[in-house]
Amino acid sequence: MRVKVVKFGGSSLSDSAHFKQVAQIIKSDPSRRYVVPSAPGKRFPADVKVTDMLYRIYEMIRARESSSAVDEYYRQIVTRYESIISELGLNFDISGELDYIKTCLFSASGRDFAASRGEYLNSLILAKYLGYDFIDAENVIFFKENGTFDEEKTQQILSQELKVHQHAVIPGFYGVMPNGTIKTFSRGGSDITGSIVASAANAAIYENWTDVSGFMMADPRVVHDETPIRTITYRELRELSYMGATVLHEDAIFPVRNAGIPINIRNTNKPEDPGTMIVAQADGYDTEHIITGIAGKKGFSVINIEKDLMNAEVGFTRRLLDVLEDNDLSFEHLPSGIDTISIIMSTDSLAEKKEKLLSSIERRVRPDNMSTEDGLALIAVVGRGMVKAKGTAARVFDALASSGVNIRMLDQGSSELNIIIGIEEHDFESAMKAIYQEFVK
Repeated sequence: MRVKVVKFGGSSLSDSAHFKQVAQIIKSDPSRRYVVPSAPGKRFPADVKVTDMLYRIYEMIRARESSSAVDEYYRQIVTRYESIISELGLNFDISGELDYIKTCLFSASGRDFAASRGEYLNSLILAKYLGYDFIDAENVIFFKENGTFDEEKTQQILSQELKVHQHAVIPGFYGVMPNGTIKTFSRGGSDITGSIVASAANAAIYENWTDVSGFMMADPRVVHDETPIRTITYRELRELSYMGATVLHEDAIFPVRNAGIPINIRNTNKPEDPGTMIVAQADGYDTEHIITGIAGKKGFSVINIEKDLMNAEVGFTRRLLDVLEDNDLSFEHLPSGIDTISIIMSTDSLAEKKEKLLSSIERRVRPDNMSTEDGLALIAVVGRGMVKAKGTAARVFDALASSGVNIRMLDQGSSELNIIIGIEEHDFESAMKAIYQEFVK
């Protein structure tokens, strides 16, 4: 029988009503055998995610706040879980687990341990409610000594473990270090766990359930007309995720891509919607739209370097990149001309190292002139159909010019899968809307 691995985000498991929705979705398809839950998310806009509450508890203990203050705040977490259990009508006592977690937190068990307990407790409850087996992620998800994910060991042990469980719930977000301590992925890491489980189970599909019906062609917070992407390739997704599209953790694609498993982004609140299919390859594309999607983000800086006969100076770019490496910095883009080159970097990463970096560049490459500018935004126009469509870049330029937006930087990949545009931050929203109107509406 086909196997589906299903992951549910925090918004899909925020309260008992959502637990019931999730159970109905799982039980409606017998192939949905392995479930990866997140910790409870927000129930309403002003609410606090359980993971953030656990981080807060950890910080309170580290700051040596009074035990009564910690107890009072921890009680909110206890109440959250007890309410879910009670409203589901479960005869399930997790007070022992909650007491043990609290004891561990006071015993300096670590920040990652604190954060991971949201998924752990939610998974215990969901497994009980579904009547599924519970597999603790710390027994099957492994990290190496340097903190990187141990794919080989995890694949071997997890695949064997899944074979002895017809149905199981595996907590997302965390695994274990060689010394036995809990280690988490970055925030949103339950997406990664779901992908890892799908690979180990040799699943036919990995369903990632959240609170939206897949990817939209542009950020709905900026463009108030949600046009869904029905099919997107892994490569297109990487480009959009890197530039701010946040429905799926960008690292979640690697385990399933390597295994050739498609991802289906679905909406828990609208299970009838087909969502977005993420696939390795797609021959066709939407000839009406040409592009697959638009994404962008603010917060970039540019270092402009000028030097006569730069193009004839052997090793110039290598020395420049050596300076970045020496300062433990990476660049986003490196547009260049005959006698000019610009380094585009995250403003945050540059902030504390700016003066040292500029001094090092001055010393190593001796530029004729060098300047820096902040307040740059980048927008990615992505689509596998662009390579077959003439005049795509011209349409982008015309749309921006008509909206009065000045292009500060342009970079098009050799595969013609994307066009990256650099603009002033204050033009970001106008530029996104202009490109969207040109290609989508």
